[in-house]
Amino acid sequence: EIIKVHDELASQGLRILAMAYRNLPDELEDYRPENIEKNLIFVGMTALQDPPRENVKEAVIECKKAGIRIIMITGDYGLTAAAIAKEIGIVQDDNYKVIKGKELDKLSDNELKELLKTEKSIIFARTIPKHKMRIAKVLEDEEEIVAMTGDGVNDAPALKKADIGVAMGSGTDVAKEAADMVLIDDNFATIVKAVKEGRTIYENIRKFITYIFSHETAEIVPFILMVLLGIPLPITVMQILAIDLGTDTLPALALGRGPPEADVMEKPPRPPHERLLNLPVILRGYLFIGIIEAILVMSGYFWVLHNGGWTLGKPLSFTDPLYLKATTMVFAGIVMAQVGNLLTCQTMRSSVFEIGLFKNRWIIWGILFELIILLSIIYVPQLQPIFGTTPLGFKEWAYLISFIPIVFMADETRKLVFRHFS
Repeated sequence: EIIKVHDELASQGLRILAMAYRNLPDELEDYRPENIEKNLIFVGMTALQDPPRENVKEAVIECKKAGIRIIMITGDYGLTAAAIAKEIGIVQDDNYKVIKGKELDKLSDNELKELLKTEKSIIFARTIPKHKMRIAKVLEDEEEIVAMTGDGVNDAPALKKADIGVAMGSGTDVAKEAADMVLIDDNFATIVKAVKEGRTIYENIRKFITYIFSHETAEIVPFILMVLLGIPLPITVMQILAIDLGTDTLPALALGRGPPEADVMEKPPRPPHERLLNLPVILRGYLFIGIIEAILVMSGYFWVLHNGGWTLGKPLSFTDPLYLKATTMVFAGIVMAQVGNLLTCQTMRSSVFEIGLFKNRWIIWGILFELIILLSIIYVPQLQPIFGTTPLGFKEWAYLISFIPIVFMADETRKLVFRHFS
C-alpha cells in the first residue's frame, strides 16, 4: 500500500520523503548507521513539489529544433524523473526508456552505446556522479559534443570530462572550478540562450568574411584584364588601400554586431570539423557577389572610356582627365557595390527583410562612414592627387547608385533559390 501511494505521488512529478523512527536503547554507544537504521517504525510520507521554471519548456522545444539532444541524468526516482521530463517536453507520451543506476552498472560500454543510439528518449534515474562521467565518456567516444550540468563536489570529474562543463551558480566551489561555464541563475534556458548567441557570433564572422572577400574579386579582375587586354590599369594601388583600410572597415565590423537570423536555432549543429572558411563562404564571396561586383565596376570603367572617345589599344596617360574619371568610376563603383553587399550580407540564408533591413543600427553608421570617406577622396582637392581621383557628374552617380540594388537583389534571389531547394 505504501509503495502504491508512493508511486502515485511520484508519477505526478513529486519528490517524496519517507519518515520512520526507532526508540534507541539507553545503553547504545555505537551510533553507526548499520546499528541505528534497522527495525524502524514507518510514520508517513511527505511529498514536495519543485516545479520547473516557466521558460524551461520553451527552451527544450528550441533545443530540439536546433538538433540538440537532451538526456536527463538524475538521482530522482524513475517515475518522478519521467513525470518531470514529460512536463517540460524532454520525452513525448510514453515513448521513452528509464534506466536505473543499478541497470546501468550491468551494461557494457558497447551496450550503452547501442542503447544511446537506438533510444532517442532516455532517462537515467537513481544515478550517482560516476554514472554521469561514464555516460559523457561513451557519448564522446561516438564523437558527440557533450555539455554536462552539475552542482556537487562529486560532479566535478563529469564536468571536467565533458566538452562543456556547466555548473550551477548555487553549486559547490569545486564544481564551479571544474566547469567551463557557470549558470548564475541556475536556469537551463540560459544554456539555450548561450547556444543561440554562439551560433549568431559564428555566423556573423562568416558574414564579415563574405563581405571582405567580395570586393577582393572586383580589385583583382582589373589587374587581370590589364594584362590580358592591355588596357590602362582600371584602379590604382592607393584606391585599393582606401577601400581595404578605409571604406570597408566600419561596415565589416557592423556585420559582427548583427542580430540572429530567424532560423539560427532551427538547423542542426555544424559538423565539429567544419572550417570557418568553408566552400559555400568562398563561393558566395569570391565567385558570386565578387564576380557581380567585378562586372559592374568594369562596365562603368569601359562606359566612361567609351563616352570619352577611347578605343581598345589607344594609349592613355595616367594624368589624362578621362583616365582619372574612369579609375574614379571603378573606385566609387566598388564602394557602392559594397553598400548593396553590406545590406544583403546581414543574412546567410533567410531574407534580410525577415530581420529588418536596418534593425542593426551599426549598418547605417557603416554606410555613412564609407560614403563620407568616398566623397572626401573624390571631392577634397588635397586628396585627389594622392588617390588619383576626379569629381564625377550626375550621370556617373546615377550609374553607380544602380549597383546597390543590383548586388542586393542578386544575392536575395540566390538566397530565395537556396531556401526553395534545400
